[in-house]
Amino acid sequence: MLDKTYEPATAEDKHYAKWEQTGSFKHGQNTSEDAFTIVIPPPNVTGSLHMGHALNNTLQDVMIRHKRMQGLDVLWQPGTDHAGIATQMVVERKLGAEGIKRRDLGREKFLEKVWEWKDESGGTIINQLRRLGASCDWSRERFTMDEGLSAAVLDVFVRLHKEGLIYKDKRLVNWDPAFETAISDLEVIQKEVQGNMWHFKYPVEGEDGVFLTVATTRPETMLGDSGVAVHPEDERYKHLIGKNCIHPLTGFKLKIVGDDYADPEQGTGAVKMTPAHDFNDFEVGRRHNLEMINVMTPTAHMNDDVPEKYRGMDRFECRDAVIADMDELGFYAGKEDHVHMVPYGDRGGVPIEPYLTDQWFVDAKTLAEPAIKSVEEGRTKFVPENWTKTYYEWMRNIQPWCISRQLWWGHQIPAWYGPDGETFVEKTEAEAIAAAEKHYGKTVELTRDEDVLDTWFSSALWPFSTLGWPNDTPELVAKHYPTDVLVTGFDIIFFWVARMMMMGLKFMETEPFHTVYVHALVRDEHGQKMSKSKGNVIDPLSLVEQYGADALRFTLTSMAAPGRDIKLATSRVEGYRNFTTKLWNAARFCEMNECVVTNDFDPKDAKATVNRWIVGEVAKTRIEIDRALSSYRFNDAASVVYQFVWGTFCDWYLELAKPLLNSDNEAAKAETRKVAGWALAQILKLMHPFTPFVTEEIWEKLGDKPDELLITSEWPQCGEDLIVDDVVKEMEWVIGMITGIRSVRSEMNVPPSAQVPMILNGASDQAKGWLETHWVLLSRLARVSESSVDAEAPKGALEMVHDGATVALPIADVIDLGQEKARLEKAIKKAEGELKKISGKLSNEKFLANAPEAVVEENKARLAAEQDACDKLKASLEKIVAAM
Repeated sequence: MLDKTYEPATAEDKHYAKWEQTGSFKHGQNTSEDAFTIVIPPPNVTGSLHMGHALNNTLQDVMIRHKRMQGLDVLWQPGTDHAGIATQMVVERKLGAEGIKRRDLGREKFLEKVWEWKDESGGTIINQLRRLGASCDWSRERFTMDEGLSAAVLDVFVRLHKEGLIYKDKRLVNWDPAFETAISDLEVIQKEVQGNMWHFKYPVEGEDGVFLTVATTRPETMLGDSGVAVHPEDERYKHLIGKNCIHPLTGFKLKIVGDDYADPEQGTGAVKMTPAHDFNDFEVGRRHNLEMINVMTPTAHMNDDVPEKYRGMDRFECRDAVIADMDELGFYAGKEDHVHMVPYGDRGGVPIEPYLTDQWFVDAKTLAEPAIKSVEEGRTKFVPENWTKTYYEWMRNIQPWCISRQLWWGHQIPAWYGPDGETFVEKTEAEAIAAAEKHYGKTVELTRDEDVLDTWFSSALWPFSTLGWPNDTPELVAKHYPTDVLVTGFDIIFFWVARMMMMGLKFMETEPFHTVYVHALVRDEHGQKMSKSKGNVIDPLSLVEQYGADALRFTLTSMAAPGRDIKLATSRVEGYRNFTTKLWNAARFCEMNECVVTNDFDPKDAKATVNRWIVGEVAKTRIEIDRALSSYRFNDAASVVYQFVWGTFCDWYLELAKPLLNSDNEAAKAETRKVAGWALAQILKLMHPFTPFVTEEIWEKLGDKPDELLITSEWPQCGEDLIVDDVVKEMEWVIGMITGIRSVRSEMNVPPSAQVPMILNGASDQAKGWLETHWVLLSRLARVSESSVDAEAPKGALEMVHDGATVALPIADVIDLGQEKARLEKAIKKAEGELKKISGKLSNEKFLANAPEAVVEENKARLAAEQDACDKLKASLEKIVAAM
């Protein structure tokens, strides 16, 4: 028996526990040879659920539940990422609060503390995903530092190294001085800073009184300058190419080189070259063999390669000293205010430095070639397609991938060094010792590389390492690799998607997925990006608490239009909570009228037109949902099910079925009960991927198979053979007639209780027959007292056209036409005043320039709404005047 109201919290806990206890999420329960596999983008073990996670995992769950009910052998592979720098930061801060420093503990003891934290506090986000309803196969949950995944990492590293695709090199990297490690571009955030551009004069050697004026936003790096670049065709400087400038502070000779990088139109056209502290300068330096001078320590203090005065200074302290000294020497040429972007480490919170250091790199260019070809040849597609262009831009301009990190938490690089620096890369220390003995002809002491791998390296193997590769799991790998679709955000197309493509093609010889669905951002209701600083972050779990998981899931799905960011308002979630309430109330109506949810009824047995119609509408809805989900149009699928359940089934069918349910015709009553129960059962199945909890609760209470769970029931099979065109046409005529009459009554302010006669003129014989057949429905739902066919309409009758016929509604006896005319004229005048007011505001340049974007958009929306309302009032007035 269904309670009067649906309580999400109780139902969600109960059904999720039952799903897990019965193994409903596990792969292998469907014996189909056809598999459907998705790997979850592994969230950081330090993370907690945000709205992006909620969207990403809801869309995945919709697909997984849909495919599971369709009978495929479904695997949704879950897990978490060890998140090297993020996790190390959490544990270091925790220890710091206890007065303990990482280096005081030592590597081994520190890693024990990290594992302790991971076991106690890590994985919070996994439990939060459960709250959302994610039906992952939790029995297969993986962690990127698991023994099996670590084995895959070692295998890949060693094999790539032996092929020359992993190597050690001295190159520039993003360096975080707070954590003293290289970091990826994704861990760098650009901040707009109001700074300065300082100008300095470098004297040209042997050219008395000749200077090259250069500019910089980072004067401290000038101590590492080793050249000056000018454009080779710049007439001002062509004659100086090959000569040197003399550095006023270091005395170094700065080679003047001709390079296209120098833009004659920018500044003076002369650019100072600091190859060890600027990514562009690094490339110019390599082209012209300029010296690479690293002038900083790992903590961004000045090192011993600078003049003694500056050694040990913090980089910003050194900046001030360099400016002052250049000014004192007469080489300072002034400064100007300069707004520019400064890169910060997202974890360390300090400006990062382009830093020259020895690191491990992957030859990404070589690995990228087959990954590019895969997309070019259509074996992997992006949805929306426009992301293909972004993928190509990144991949075709790819640089060596820095994979080493100066951390302790992570996969330690399997490289050992001999006494002379010879490198031995093997899976184990024993293998490295054996290789060293072979090389040296004797036993030597080896030192292990202290660095760990970039977390993107291990997550690049996720689609196959989670299946047990490279160990003996050929059947599992054969069935579930490649996976089907990857659901991800656009920000990690390069960092994760591209690297999975490269590794999958290299080691599995085929792409890891055939489709990459790139979802949009979830913004606030005004279109602003959510951030803590703006105070506009919406917590998905608070929405789950307030409105239930189903309401949030359906909101996100319904708004997930390809390529369009989601503007999320709490009111939308509340609205879709009302949708679940609507379904609940419809189920209660069916229960009270003995409409049994059953799988035994054959919908082809329906005889009554209304019942045949709803059977066809169910089939049409199933077909449209399948079609939308197969093309990743999640919003269309949600719209189809919403319109059908709320509009077609609840608002129309249940109303149209009431006369049959209340009739003395036992056969018609019995059939309608079966059809309504069958239709509700199909609705519960069709809605289950979107709103799993409320549908499972209704199924449990109303189903005739109490041991069968909805989550593992069969997806509806009803097809086009149930859609009868003549039936559809007939019911569309009935519904259109009722809707039209209701609309006219509403526009004319006819009291709801008033009964109005109708006159049908110019209708076909078929339509006249429909009028007679469905008169009981028309009279009750349209509040029509009597009907006449092909009769003259009296004065004061309103007219509407329906299916080519004229419908006249005499209302002069029901409302005062003169009074209604006056009311409408007054309302129009008020609406026009409001329109003038808003239009004036939007045509005011000062308002447009100063008002926040959200306020401007709100006024535009109000203007459109007021204009629409005013147009409708005028249309109603025209009808009243015509009837007078």
